[in-house]
Amino acid sequence: MNQFIQDFLHVTESAALATYPWIGTGNKIEADQAATDSMRTLLNKIPMDGEVVIGEGEMDEAPMLFIGEKVGTGNGAGIDLAVDPIDGTTSTSKGKNNAIAVIAAAKKGTLLHAPDMYMEKLVTGPEAAGKIDIDYPLEKNLRIIADAKGKKLEELKMIVQDRERHNHWIEEARALGVRTELFEEGDVIPAIATCIHRSDIDLFIGIGGAPEGVLAAVGVKSLGGEMQARLLPKTNEQWERCVSMGITDPKEALAHNQLVGTNECAFIATSITSNMLLQGIENNQNVFTTHSIVLDGLNKCYRHIATEHPLSSV
Repeated sequence: MNQFIQDFLHVTESAALATYPWIGTGNKIEADQAATDSMRTLLNKIPMDGEVVIGEGEMDEAPMLFIGEKVGTGNGAGIDLAVDPIDGTTSTSKGKNNAIAVIAAAKKGTLLHAPDMYMEKLVTGPEAAGKIDIDYPLEKNLRIIADAKGKKLEELKMIVQDRERHNHWIEEARALGVRTELFEEGDVIPAIATCIHRSDIDLFIGIGGAPEGVLAAVGVKSLGGEMQARLLPKTNEQWERCVSMGITDPKEALAHNQLVGTNECAFIATSITSNMLLQGIENNQNVFTTHSIVLDGLNKCYRHIATEHPLSSV
């Protein structure tokens, strides 16, 4: 996977830069189109036999990078990809924080292959990895994490998206004295933040998109944390789609190795607008600076890469 990391970084940087003219314009469809076109074009130049195994949309919903789409030159290593040209299209269109261009990759056959639907997610950092359980009540998981980290409940911080469907978790955590941070959009970076000490986030919990869940799962695995999940099919059609993709019980709890079945994986994200880990795209006298996270599952390192792009290269 290492040989592709620089290529994937170029892809996410370029997708983010393609989005820049649309930040704050209110045109989220145009922003997504620009990022998608850029990402597809550059992925198809990489010498790999790549397949998008989970993403936003099906073939008949193109121009998205659709589930099952083949990318790359067709020659080279078989690679599973999870992609999101913009995680945070509304944030981009409104000029708000928490928009990124992101790719996760692993060797063929090791990423969860699932439809675009809702997914319940539970994430913590390395200290409590192997100890949490998505089937436990929230309080039990919080106490496990507190014990693993040598903290009191009042010293923990949980992060959750500000949505009505999460209110019961927010109320329960706060009743226990756990600090709870809310975010508006884009749940990939908040999930990964549980594995980065300077973020001071102990637990991520929430219901969001399955593609973003697999993206986050690769990032979390690359930092030694743990993610568990559960798909939430709402219709018979979604249930049947899961089964057709090899998920025999679509509502079963998914362990981390069912989301990402290898340490030979990589996570690359470039910020479009600022988030808790990265600054957004900067434009200083027509020199654009991007900020990216690069994570490699084999070495468990967190890399922050700043790249200057002269106007001629954008």
